[in-house]
Amino acid sequence: MGGMHSVEEAIKELGTATDSLAESIGGLTDADARGPSLLPGWTRGHVLTHLARNADGGTRLLGWARTGIPNYEYPSVDARAEAIEEGAGRQAVVLLADVSAASAAFAEATAVMPPDAWQYVITWTTGQQEPAHEVVRSRLAEVLIHHVDLDLGFGPRHWPPWFVREMLTVAVASMNERGLAPLPAWLQAALGRAIATDPAERFRDVMEFALEMEAGPSRAPAAARRPQTLYERSPLRFWQGVAALLALALILSLWWR
Repeated sequence: MGGMHSVEEAIKELGTATDSLAESIGGLTDADARGPSLLPGWTRGHVLTHLARNADGGTRLLGWARTGIPNYEYPSVDARAEAIEEGAGRQAVVLLADVSAASAAFAEATAVMPPDAWQYVITWTTGQQEPAHEVVRSRLAEVLIHHVDLDLGFGPRHWPPWFVREMLTVAVASMNERGLAPLPAWLQAALGRAIATDPAERFRDVMEFALEMEAGPSRAPAAARRPQTLYERSPLRFWQGVAALLALALILSLWWR
């Protein structure tokens, strides 16, 4: 990931993100688990089951990298979907225990990895091959994004700034590389400023970025007119929009992996 330089940093960030997730879901009731998530057609039970099975899959991949014995993330894409559907309706206490145990097993798998095993090339369910350290980075993205999808008060505003820049980079690259939606020059420039590594080149704050995104090519100079941004009018809608864009970026990156 663009904001981290080592797998050790990714593991530390994952621990923080997992603790935050555990705190959010700790008091979930059966009714809460059956309630809708922010993902169309999925309850919170679906999201929690997915988080547990994703951790299991990552643990298997790390085991492959550590031992050299092939052990795949999921038997197939269809098997992945079936496992999520089968587990979604369980009681809240079972769902929470599942997420906790699977997350702990993943953490243990990272702890016993020999340093050179992180470079071992594993194969994802879709066939894409990457070094094992990407398994940790992928798990971190899953936890941060799906924590938002649970709709329990954790939102994109709680994401680390480096993660937002990373996902914006993924979103721009995915759209441009696949020709899904060629970006106008003003939007490419705005996103480029948002993810710039040099602080002097980035927007000063989220307000300035929100104004740039709303005004677009027809914007007037900031000194001449200062319209109220969507962030100012409705922070919830603004962050929901950002979350939707970043979730789309993750889905695209995972789908074509």
